[in-house]
Formats: sequence, structure tokens, C-alpha cells
Amino acid sequence: MVSITFAIPEETKLKMKKLAWVNWSELVRKEILLHYFLKRLKSKEEQELIKWSVELGRKAKKDSFKRLLSELSPEERKKIFG
Repeated sequence: MVSITFAIPEETKLKMKKLAWVNWSELVRKEILLHYFLKRLKSKEEQELIKWSVELGRKAKKDSFKRLLSELSPEERKKIFG
């Protein structure tokens, strides 16, 4: 893992010291990753991939349902669908 050092104002540093229980490195790392992934999720390419995968999932469900339905006997279909 790569290390990064940030310079912050002295006033901010003093405020951070008051919250000694906070793991600031972990907090900043998580925020950077969250920002990166949210930015990627909003990208056009990612939106197209999400749309494609949702459509693929829906088609797979529909095809599976049709296949399972075709395997039912007429009596079984009547029991299920009335």
C-alpha cells in the first residue's frame, strides 16, 4: 500500500487531537475510496454496464421461467395458475 502525507492547518490538527479515538488515516482512506467509487458509478460507461447487466439478469430470469414452465405438465400448470 502506498503512503500519502497531507499538510493541514495547525488549528485543524488541534481539533483532531481532541478526538484522539478517531483513526484519521483509516477515515481519510475510506473517504477517498468512497469518493473514487461513487465517481466511477456515475460515469457513463459504468451506467451502461449496470443497465446491460440488469437487462441480462431480467432476460435470464424470463428464459428460466419459460423453460421451467415448459417442463410442467398441463395438470401442474392448472394447479399453479388455476
